[in-house]
Amino acid sequence: MADAVERPDGPNVEEDSVVLDAKGLRALAHPVRVQLVGLLRKHGPSTATRLAERLDVNSGTASYHLRQLAAAGFVVEDTERGNARERWWRSVHQLTRFNHEDLAEREPEAAMAYLQSVHSTYTMRTQQGLNGLQALPRPWREAFDMSDAALRITPAEARRLRDEIWSVIDRYRRASGDEEPEDTERVWVNFHVLPEVNFPAQEEN
Repeated sequence: MADAVERPDGPNVEEDSVVLDAKGLRALAHPVRVQLVGLLRKHGPSTATRLAERLDVNSGTASYHLRQLAAAGFVVEDTERGNARERWWRSVHQLTRFNHEDLAEREPEAAMAYLQSVHSTYTMRTQQGLNGLQALPRPWREAFDMSDAALRITPAEARRLRDEIWSVIDRYRRASGDEEPEDTERVWVNFHVLPEVNFPAQEEN
């Protein structure tokens, strides 16, 4: 599983990835840190002040979380930018991989906190997209979709479904430097493969 950040373009996906260990999992178990990493990966190096403005938090909060991310190896100071008064930060990787099958068993509380942080980021992105939906050109409004589907499948089929969805997404991915049509925009594709919770049947009166 990947967190709420962009999958990298081009052939060097593994080189641009970091696989979460227990330390990294605990470091990302906060929604502000997930969002900070995502912003740096999406928009490139930035300062705590600029990142704080994007997230609507104070710069001290952003600086604190950036230092925690740096200690865990997710971000580093960009020494080619800034000066003695202004520190710039950049992301070390472009993708975070979470081996939830093993790590979640060893670190259940941190794993749940991390997944909740990712979910919070997804929810924020969805709301931002909906807020701006009516201002989009008609072709993009017509392309918009928000749907769900209920299936009865096995765990093996669920894994195949997940992998097939990623293969479709990868077909639409352009490598860095590829020429893009004039009407190209960044599109966020989000999907979940989650077993439905079985609620107990209500007792009849």
